[in-house]
Amino acid sequence: MSWLPILSAAVAAAIASAIGAPMVSRLALVLGVVDRPSERKVNKRPDIPLMGGVAVALGLLVGLAVALLMVAEDSVSAPRIEGLLVGSLMVLALGMADDRFGVGAWGKLLVQVAAAAVAIQAGYSIDHFTDPISRTVYTLPPWLTWLVTTGWIVIVTNSVNLIDGLDGLCTGVSAIIASTLVVIAWQGGFAPGVLLGAALVGALLGFLPYNFPPARMFLGDTGALFIGYVLAIMALEGYGKITLITFLVPLLALAVPLLDTLLSIVRRLRRRTHIMQADKMHLHHRLLREYDGSQRQAVLSIYFLTGCFCLIAVSFTRLEGYAVIVFLVMVGLLTLRIVRNLGILDSPETEEQVRSAKGGTS
Repeated sequence: MSWLPILSAAVAAAIASAIGAPMVSRLALVLGVVDRPSERKVNKRPDIPLMGGVAVALGLLVGLAVALLMVAEDSVSAPRIEGLLVGSLMVLALGMADDRFGVGAWGKLLVQVAAAAVAIQAGYSIDHFTDPISRTVYTLPPWLTWLVTTGWIVIVTNSVNLIDGLDGLCTGVSAIIASTLVVIAWQGGFAPGVLLGAALVGALLGFLPYNFPPARMFLGDTGALFIGYVLAIMALEGYGKITLITFLVPLLALAVPLLDTLLSIVRRLRRRTHIMQADKMHLHHRLLREYDGSQRQAVLSIYFLTGCFCLIAVSFTRLEGYAVIVFLVMVGLLTLRIVRNLGILDSPETEEQVRSAKGGTS
């Protein structure tokens, strides 16, 4: 594949997203879809427009359309593109409804599972894996394929949504992850994944100036859920003709949001609270306290951490055999060390203890 459709997709998506953002912002204000500060939220400025995800979705659709016009029809699968569009628009509509009216956890889960089913029906699935050492292929039964793939899509979608707690955080982190998945898809020769990723990166970068701290507009659940769903699909697109290690690669690229989600669940189980109960002990909350409330410093730190994991992910595509296990153990130990240094494993009993330990910063 030539670079022209890839660059065209990214540029067209960035322009469409950047132009669309102010219009979506005005629409959000008219509809009353704005952020309402609360004790749980970091943002204390009232009436910041939500629905930034609509601008990102617009950019992605425009970029993808431009790219598809420039490539041969047989290089992409129409049913897979259609499945992506239907599923992502379902999640986008869910996010818009949640931003405007509020949707319960079970309602969100139901729509996400339905969107996952659309993706699986379109051909995105985890149906087998190959042992990197013996090269033995293990095929999953259909019921397990559906269960694992649905779980992957729902977990990634919600993980990305959970990190959307600071200005520009979700947008920038997702752009870094999407760029990494583009490289992985390029290495594997998966043209649709490359084009989809290029369009998503362009759309996110086009929106980032409006979202970087201090933000003039937020993604809202509209954007965070939409982006999470598309990233999950991108990872499955690159998964294609898989080995076990090529599935670990997107896991590493998505390490920051997935790790934050996992630690959130562990933390809430240890405190015997509901796993969906919100708190202010996520990674970005801890870094915000560490930097005395500077959102920009906290966001840039997480960008850097995400970039490190993504570089590791790309390097893993070149590993084979026992080297995979050795380096995976090293990455695991390094991750554990980072988590310990950040104090995430301390799991204080209450958020008040965390604030008092930092001199009362909220």
